[in-house]
Amino acid sequence: MTEFSHIPVMLNECIDALNIKKGGIYVDGTLGGAGHSSYIVKNDGRLIGIDRDMTAINTAKERLSGYDVTFVNDNFNNIKQILIDKNIEKIDGVLLDLGVSSHQLDTPERGFSYRYDAPLDMRMNVNDPISAYDVVNNYSKEQLEKILFEYGEEKFTKPIVRRIIEKRQESPIKTTFELAEIVKECIPFKTRKNEKNPEKRVFQGIRIAVNDELSKLAQTIKDISEVLNPGGRIAVITFHSLEDRIIKTAFADLAKGCICPKEFPVCVCNNKPKVKIISKKPILPSKEELVYNSRSASAKLRVAEKI
Repeated sequence: MTEFSHIPVMLNECIDALNIKKGGIYVDGTLGGAGHSSYIVKNDGRLIGIDRDMTAINTAKERLSGYDVTFVNDNFNNIKQILIDKNIEKIDGVLLDLGVSSHQLDTPERGFSYRYDAPLDMRMNVNDPISAYDVVNNYSKEQLEKILFEYGEEKFTKPIVRRIIEKRQESPIKTTFELAEIVKECIPFKTRKNEKNPEKRVFQGIRIAVNDELSKLAQTIKDISEVLNPGGRIAVITFHSLEDRIIKTAFADLAKGCICPKEFPVCVCNNKPKVKIISKKPILPSKEELVYNSRSASAKLRVAEKI
């Protein structure tokens, strides 16, 4: 088991984005190794730390001891119910650092990474019923194609899925290396030569499916906007275009005023903007950060404020 190490992505940018005020209540919906939270709590506020991974919760408890923190082993999609259970009506800010954590990637037995030979798993919560093994070995051809094409954005989806089905008919595909080898077999040599990690997209797609990372994301952003105090902020770090597109669209929908058809002479919908978008364009990692934290390369930070 590896030690839970984590370099928080765009740390200063996130802390600035949250505009933390003394005595406020803040939620870190992806607690991880408490990299961001360690700086949130220094502003004398209350923190609600949420994570699906109990290993992250236990690590964060040690690192944040002495601070006013409530730890919740749950999915941030359930933020409304979590706050109800904790008798909290409104909060002052939320941070979501989407995707898989460095610790999960670097712990071979969790089966997230194509760099280590391990059982196919990829569950952020190890008690969840569906693992990568189940997806790879039991999902239909149509389901796998949807996962790899939509979630993985893999252009060689069809030959990869065809090969997965052929292989699993011979015997179950059990390990990360077995899956990675199948992917390599199906990607043309020229593409493999030009790409450092051609397996990345397939592993990403399966991980997203296993953890149902996208289906409730837009609704969760709406839910968060409803529990924020005026002036409260939501800051979201994404790592691929699918997540970023959902966040961008969700923020834009919440920032809309009138939604009446253009031909209406006067507004009858009475729709008012719920948030104002702080970052019109996504905030990107600095050149300095890219040098010491290569995993921040694809990160984008978007910020909105409750009106």
